[in-house]
Amino acid sequence: MQNTLHRVSMIKTDIIIIGAGPVGLFAVFEAGLMKLRCHLIDAIPFPGGQLSEIYPKKPIYDIPGFPIVLAGELVDNLMEQAKPFKPGFTLGEQAESISKQEEGSFIVTTSEGTRHTAPIIFIAGGLGSFGPRKPKIYNLEKYENKGIYYFVKEPSFYQEKKVFISGGGDSALDWVIYFAERTGKSVGLVHRSEFFRAHKDSVDKIYDLRDKRKIDLYTNSEVIALSGDDSLNSITIKNNDGNLINESLDCWLPLFGLSPKLGPIANWNLNIEKNAIEVDNTLDYQTNVPGIYAIGDINTYSGKLKLILCGFHEATLAVQSAYKKIYPNKKVVLKYTTVKGVQGFD
Repeated sequence: MQNTLHRVSMIKTDIIIIGAGPVGLFAVFEAGLMKLRCHLIDAIPFPGGQLSEIYPKKPIYDIPGFPIVLAGELVDNLMEQAKPFKPGFTLGEQAESISKQEEGSFIVTTSEGTRHTAPIIFIAGGLGSFGPRKPKIYNLEKYENKGIYYFVKEPSFYQEKKVFISGGGDSALDWVIYFAERTGKSVGLVHRSEFFRAHKDSVDKIYDLRDKRKIDLYTNSEVIALSGDDSLNSITIKNNDGNLINESLDCWLPLFGLSPKLGPIANWNLNIEKNAIEVDNTLDYQTNVPGIYAIGDINTYSGKLKLILCGFHEATLAVQSAYKKIYPNKKVVLKYTTVKGVQGFD
């Protein structure tokens, strides 16, 4: 992997990709097939975005061809897929500003002053700057990293622990299923509604595990109080009827998703709707600024689905459009890898 050296006065490439998560990495592959070079910028000091930073061991079930793949393994595979096209990386630095030059190219400057120039920019920043959504419990901070955890970075840490998880989305249910099937301790799930936001298959598995008494399930309920000395050792659950249940435990994971903030992106004169960048999905996922595209979870349009595989599709079409902008007089010829194979850069 090539890292930026700050002594370089200006890094030149065909496409600057802001965000080195899975969608940004796949864009490198698609661009490479068109003989376009890419350079990626990310505030995280290693590639992979949220998959590497937050849940590298999280199982992912909806990548075509992979019935199950761990998030970290997916990143490793994407890096291997991009390797023949020799992408450059500026990691551990946040993209701070974008300026457009008279001839039409862009300059992206990072928080460390590293400057990059290209005729095309892909913004693939996932959810932007983010942090966990935290429940409003008065002594929450006392137990953070002392029994309360917002991400599962190493599943083996929880192997012999009694774990309760709060949440009703895919991440919460995925981890409940994972722990119930792989650990010897009981697992609890608390959700404030009887309806879940997760895939139907996951919801069915949750009720099946409950019926087999492999998990404790509390719906129409929420955790309202925490107790323990130096670390958390019990929670109080309140249901809609006002009943209170005390549960002893080793760990509580409130998995309520992430609270996104666009950060510097909000100052780049792009059309923004609810912390996401508006794009034209009828053509190529271009923003209101010609030459700047937004792909993956960072963008929004009618019918948008925040799935990795949808981001892969957006990256593919954006690359085709970018090629036309860079080489307006050349005809775009779709190259099928089943026929041509993958020819990297020398």
